[in-house]
Amino acid sequence: MAQLSDDCFAFGGPMMSVDEAVGLITARVSAIAEIETAALVDADGRVLARGIAAPLPLPPFTNSAVDGYAVRNADLPQGEERAFAVEGRIQAGGAAQAPIKPGHTARIFTGAPMPPQAETVFMQEDVRLVDGGKAVLPPGLKPGANVRPAGEDIPEGYLALRAGQRLRPQHVALAAAFGLTRLDVVRRIRVAVFSTGDELASPGEPRAASQLFDSNRFMLMAMLRRLGCEVSDLGILRDERASLARSLKEVAAAHDLILTTGGVSTGEEDHVKAAVESVGSLVLWRMAIKPGRPVAMGIIAGTPLIGLPGNPVASFVTFVHVVRPTVLALAGALPEPLLAIPLRAGFSYKKKLGRREYVRASLRRAEDGTLEAIKFPREGAGLLSSLVETDGLVELDETVTRVEPGQRVGFLSYADLI
Repeated sequence: MAQLSDDCFAFGGPMMSVDEAVGLITARVSAIAEIETAALVDADGRVLARGIAAPLPLPPFTNSAVDGYAVRNADLPQGEERAFAVEGRIQAGGAAQAPIKPGHTARIFTGAPMPPQAETVFMQEDVRLVDGGKAVLPPGLKPGANVRPAGEDIPEGYLALRAGQRLRPQHVALAAAFGLTRLDVVRRIRVAVFSTGDELASPGEPRAASQLFDSNRFMLMAMLRRLGCEVSDLGILRDERASLARSLKEVAAAHDLILTTGGVSTGEEDHVKAAVESVGSLVLWRMAIKPGRPVAMGIIAGTPLIGLPGNPVASFVTFVHVVRPTVLALAGALPEPLLAIPLRAGFSYKKKLGRREYVRASLRRAEDGTLEAIKFPREGAGLLSSLVETDGLVELDETVTRVEPGQRVGFLSYADLI
């Protein structure tokens, strides 16, 4: 279990930038040390605990890259085509029993091991068969063409997967190519999630006329699971400081992170701050970000707590920039910086200097074929439709004050954020 001192996140002064907040997290959060073994089929999304050196070269033997005809380099036609006697047929999974003879060629298929002394393969499309069973090979092919040498992809002993790698399907494929069936991974990060507010009702429960169904909690739990977390759903905690404090203290000992949504602003009925301070410590992060300025960071019995805003878009944006790097740091994962793709803006926009803003946008291809980012037509951090009907976020850094059509902007696809 991660243990942090009550003052290790202490911060005072002006609003913290997004980069400062992320830097503070990654520098101070200690990675979970517990390791478990996962079957290869269950390894996607997990964080690799130990690096993997290639136990064999890939490919493990020299093989043909195409369907065709294998020959010795010494026999390559020079200047004009040449007829070769075809001797042998080697399929994928088979083996050549004898070395190829001078002046001969062997029929070979993609993935089949090269026969001894054969070094080049002619593609079957370039070969002409003539009466008598001979293959006529054209001149001009380079020695070694269409052959995959042993270890061409990865040599034996190479550090193919690093500790801290968050495994994706391509990494699982590589481990499978080494013949591995189980991987040592970091134990899943345990996260307790709850919403706060008397104005919320859980889906499936009765909803009063003045209540909203709680959507943030389910969005955040889904995002956490995509990060490979083990999630505990604490439901909705009502606006009562003492019960909030008791619940926080109870879950802190059994979780690596506590995540809340709502109740972290400065209103009289926003009780999370007082509840945390009664059982731990909390420093509000006045982050210079829109949407999502009211973000809180606290420590309860050594367990970090992050309080996100109640508006769904603000909660989504701050999850990406605060919770995501915290989870990765707790798991000891290698850094995964969010890299905005440069695109052309198809909209006008004004913003404040010194604040980073994220504009919900869709992609379209303009008449000249260039991809453009088109701003969602309505404002508001409470519009779930703006997340559903767009493709990602346009990132406007602290130095930008205005965007005009045709200007280059950075675009973050939702697919890359979660």
